[in-house]
Amino acid sequence: MRSRRLRPLPDLVRPPVGVLFVGINPGIRSAETGHHFAGYSNRFWKLLYEARFVPEPIGSGDDARLTEWGYGLTNLIARPTPGIDTLRRDEYEAGERILRRKIRRWRPVLVAFVGVTLYRVVSGARGATKIHCGLQPDHFEGARVFVLPNPSGRNANFSYAEMLRVFRALARAVRSRKL
Repeated sequence: MRSRRLRPLPDLVRPPVGVLFVGINPGIRSAETGHHFAGYSNRFWKLLYEARFVPEPIGSGDDARLTEWGYGLTNLIARPTPGIDTLRRDEYEAGERILRRKIRRWRPVLVAFVGVTLYRVVSGARGATKIHCGLQPDHFEGARVFVLPNPSGRNANFSYAEMLRVFRALARAVRSRKL
């Protein structure tokens, strides 16, 4: 059986960008459908709605609509994989350089890293450093930084209620302009 080549997902950005959501890399289902956070067990879209980021329920097929509300989507690494275990160090390094250029060009108010692992990589906080979700004291290429739990169904470190609490905290910060 011949496997088809999976293409990277396009960035979904239209400046000005209030919040740029950054994922680590697209999953296979996202690459197959051409839409961000399309995994069957991914709760990203449900969390956005329940946290009141978006005024109506939307799903991965509506991902381009995020730009209507001043949000954008990109990934650190463009290559789709079934999980992050096959990503190479050189891909992380190249992805970070590219992401930094994108952020300097798009100038989002806030960068929301979708996943503690992703933030660990780009912040250099490897090892035993405890990362807390929420607004971070540092900046990334001039943008404020917020860490969200990874909404993948594979993430057993956070319950749905805990994820929703963090997504709501970000939504409150955005609405109150306390960024």
